[in-house]
Amino acid sequence: MAEASGAGGIGAFSALEWLIAGRYLRSRRRDTFISVIAGFSFLGVMLGVATLIIVMAVMNGFRNELFTKILGVNGHFLVQPIGSDLTDYEGVADRIEVIPGVRLAMPYVEGQAFVTGPGGATGALVRGLSKPDLDALHLVSDNLILGDLSVFGDGKGIVIGSRLAASLGVTVGDSLRLLTQDGDVTPFGVTPRSESYPIDAIFEVGMSEYDSSIIYMPLSEAQYFFNSDGTVTAIEVFVDDPDQVDALRQPIMTAAERQVYLIDWRQRNTTFFSALEVERNVMFLILTLIVLVAVLNIISGLTMLVKDKARDIAILRTMGATRGTVLRVFILAGLSIGTIGTLAGLGLGTLVCLNIEEIRQAISWVTRTELFSPELYFLSRLPADMETGETMAVVLMALILSFLATLYPAWKAAAVDPVEALRSE
Repeated sequence: MAEASGAGGIGAFSALEWLIAGRYLRSRRRDTFISVIAGFSFLGVMLGVATLIIVMAVMNGFRNELFTKILGVNGHFLVQPIGSDLTDYEGVADRIEVIPGVRLAMPYVEGQAFVTGPGGATGALVRGLSKPDLDALHLVSDNLILGDLSVFGDGKGIVIGSRLAASLGVTVGDSLRLLTQDGDVTPFGVTPRSESYPIDAIFEVGMSEYDSSIIYMPLSEAQYFFNSDGTVTAIEVFVDDPDQVDALRQPIMTAAERQVYLIDWRQRNTTFFSALEVERNVMFLILTLIVLVAVLNIISGLTMLVKDKARDIAILRTMGATRGTVLRVFILAGLSIGTIGTLAGLGLGTLVCLNIEEIRQAISWVTRTELFSPELYFLSRLPADMETGETMAVVLMALILSFLATLYPAWKAAAVDPVEALRSE
């Protein structure tokens, strides 16, 4: 009869059940230790969720920034000649460029050179492009910090990266001397060629590898400098959707109207992006353990709470509370810790992600150390990109784990025998 009356008097997850669960979680003098465990469980869930969100956002930002910058400079397809030099590059590029989905087909000459300036000497990658192609390379043309491209191609002027300019101690208007082994062919062999080139502009794309090593030169000058008159090294093709390269492979090969070897961006960077993906997945699994440890604290805290409240549970049962009522009270107690901790972690993680670069700079200033070296991590700033689906998956995972953690202690509470509990008192 007590079970029936209790069932009829107290609805599932009623206000009374919330009230009892709240009272059990609030600290009283003799329950301080249990409340401390609940507090640590809350902090554990909050920090675990926040850490998982922050790290995954940084990993996503790192990948997206590298993806944007690598493909912004190198393109999505590389068209290389087979059998003979690419002397008909203009016609091939024009035919490829009219294919639907292709944004730019860019013939270029590329070679290594030794560069000297007032501040020292270093190696560099020299790329020869026409002025329209360099203008269309928005990652470079839209990120000039000194000079402009108005006179590029009219003379011998070159465009260099900001880190290269800083290391060589030059600026716009200064000249650099370039030395290459691909010089004139003589009866005694190939003689090195050395030429001096004025600097028209300095760019900064935010990726240290490019800012410190690439020099853009007018196409005709590059053909002369590398002894490649009338030919180019290859044609780089930029497409509208990088994920649709498979669909464009055959049309590009057909439009070339000659034997070519086609490499897409996935083949060129497969090791790099695969390593990033593996690292991202492993970090997710490792950091999930932080949330799992916090959830185990909920189990231990609720188990202790059940033992401490055995007499109270027995009294509730004698007053007509059902096993289901007791079960739901302890589920609500544990789930409250997990839910509030998860939401607090979501807020903390979002706040940190929105201010990640400022936080990095502040920590670097306080500790007098460089936390994110551009030479080591390629990028000049710490990126963070929160993906809605991934963030919601983290929140949902934390809530599910918190719910599962409450089931065993709540079942133990519901299984308490009121007679035995009161007799033991």
